[in-house]
Amino acid sequence: MKLISEKLLNDVTRQAQASPRLRMNYNLHESLSAPIQRLLNALEPDTYLPPHRHPDKTETYLMVRGSLLAFFYDDQGNVTEWAHLSHAAENYGLEIPANTWHSIISLEPGTIIFEVKAGPYLPLAPNDIPAWAPANTPASIAEFRAKLMKVVSL
Repeated sequence: MKLISEKLLNDVTRQAQASPRLRMNYNLHESLSAPIQRLLNALEPDTYLPPHRHPDKTETYLMVRGSLLAFFYDDQGNVTEWAHLSHAAENYGLEIPANTWHSIISLEPGTIIFEVKAGPYLPLAPNDIPAWAPANTPASIAEFRAKLMKVVSL
């Protein structure tokens, strides 16, 4: 039995806060080759997940705690849809179709999602991160986030 408890959530959050990337996965699947990847993904507010896509995999997020913004983009990097996921907003999750450009921004410390997608795990290929995605630098990320927040009405 794998129990998803407050202790586990707090432990994964502490690991995310201590990580230079400000995020941490807790895999529930046994191996990276498992046919279904199931994991807790702890995301702190300043973590950067570049816009990306999974060409042949649908992805599902369910909010465990905290709050985040999810964005979908067209091929030129224009936001086509966005959603605020949180228990307070009564939006508990979403499904991301295969081959859809997407990214997320964590809004609260301690944010955790339960994520499910088909396996096996494969690192993103270079063509699955778009040319318009900002570089992983503080200035580029801050500019990108500011642009995204102008789209959002909370």
